This record gives sequence, structure tokens and C-alpha cells, in this order.
Amino acid sequence: MRLTTKGRYAVTAMLDLAFHSQIKPVTLTEIAARQTISLSYLEQLFARLRRAGMVKGVRGPGGGYTLCGEAGEINIADIIAAVDEQVDATKCGGEANCQKHQACLTHDLWVGLSDQIREYLKSITLGELIEKHHVKEVAQRQAEDVQHIIELHRINEVNAELA
Repeated sequence: MRLTTKGRYAVTAMLDLAFHSQIKPVTLTEIAARQTISLSYLEQLFARLRRAGMVKGVRGPGGGYTLCGEAGEINIADIIAAVDEQVDATKCGGEANCQKHQACLTHDLWVGLSDQIREYLKSITLGELIEKHHVKEVAQRQAEDVQHIIELHRINEVNAELA
């Protein structure tokens, strides 16, 4: 099964955005801090998500990103596809050239598994995920953790200025 960090991070970032942009646009810096994902990596992912029409940037003070549509209209498979990620359980990338340029004995099995995974991911939307109690708890905990770290940095900066 080939789902790299690119696909995982894109889904995680989009879920974070779906949860937090209900109030105001969300900056990539905020997502990076809450999800411990590199800011430069998020910038690359969001460029692809923007081209796919899934997110839009809001400029100016208080700017950031928001979803282009409703969270209930964006499925997980589309997010993964938007960042050029493949959900594929075959070792040949679905090309049927896994054994001496021909399909291997189990090729159809792995193609079927890939199809099942893709259908499963198509059946789940960001809207469904942000309504899950556990997701809400985790999102709130992450926001609190990041806020606590920001406050500690401010205290350290003030102490450094006073010294």
C-alpha cells in the first residue's frame, strides 16, 4: 500500500483547516504548529490543493486559507488525488507488468484491494470527520497545546528583554 506522507499530511492539513476555518481563515503557520508539519512542505501541498480548487487564500490582516466548498462535499480520496498521490496496493503501480513485464499471479487481488480502499476514502468527507467526537477532542487539545507554547515563547521574550 503506497500512501506516503504527502497524502497523509494533505488529509491532516485539510481536516485541520476544515475544523478551524469555521471561525476565521487559517494560516499555514497555525496548521504547521498544530500538526507538526514543515511550513515549506505545507506550502507545496496547499499550492496543489489550491490548483485543485479545494482551498482558497484570503489576503490581508486576518488572512489565511479557507475551504472552497462545504466540508461535507470534500472527500478524502479527492484530497489525496489533488496532491498527486496514488492509493495503490500493487507493486507495479497498476501497470500489470509486475512479473517479467506481465501481470503477476496476485495482480487482480491487489487491484481489487486498491479499488476498495479508494471507494472507502471516497465515501468519507471532511464534514463527517470534523463531526466525530474524538476528532473534536484532538483538535481542541492541539489548539490548546500550541497556544500554551506561544505563551511560553512570549514569556521568554519578555524575560530576555528585561534581562
